Amino acid sequence: MTPQRPRQVKAARRVALVTGGGVRLGRAIALALGRAGMDVAVGYHRSARAARGTVRELSAGGVAAAALRADLRSPRAAARLVAATVARFGRLDVLVNSAAVFYRTPFAATTPAEFDDLLGLNLRGAFFCAQAAARRMGAGHIVNIGDAGSDRAWPAHIPYTLSKAGIAVLTRGLAAALRPRIAVNCVAPGAVLRPPTFRRARWARLRRGNAASPTEVAAAVVFFATCPRSITGQVVAVGG
Repeated sequence: MTPQRPRQVKAARRVALVTGGGVRLGRAIALALGRAGMDVAVGYHRSARAARGTVRELSAGGVAAAALRADLRSPRAAARLVAATVARFGRLDVLVNSAAVFYRTPFAATTPAEFDDLLGLNLRGAFFCAQAAARRMGAGHIVNIGDAGSDRAWPAHIPYTLSKAGIAVLTRGLAAALRPRIAVNCVAPGAVLRPPTFRRARWARLRRGNAASPTEVAAAVVFFATCPRSITGQVVAVGG
């Protein structure tokens, strides 16, 4: 009788949650993680149609994907988004904090509501998503999306730049708090995709020199999502 070979069990794919994954840079990141072989939860708030489109592209590439809605200004919503990801896929290995808003807030005219909106999503939302993810992850990776210009004084965007400067500090703090189980790093893009409020001439000036594409930024995220966990607490500008 010929002995049978042991049956091989196919390992489950790693699972990534990308907040703001339906549009713009978040979409590029979600698709890149799918190409890297991960199943992907696409977090969104108002961009339902775009998020479903991203899911269709991921599914066509042979990975599992789902669009999950959450307003990350609410810590409870952040926790529910992470819980929904684990319920849908059975695990969570990578969190990418990509959800953000950006608009002009001239110093003299900035309102408390605008300040709270920018800091609430861009910084507080990332903090509480990371907190919820860390409770659900085994060994894993958190990648925050910062801004290469966050150390500069932008008088018409002070709350935004404050939120992204905070992302760099958050990255280092989380790296210290979560090591060695979870690596936490930050990709800080420069001028990549033109915001609707930017005039084309101004955007062209910003992109002179070392501009990056969404694909290049997404490649940096994939690196940090798959690198050894001894690489942690790093903030890397891409196209700064």
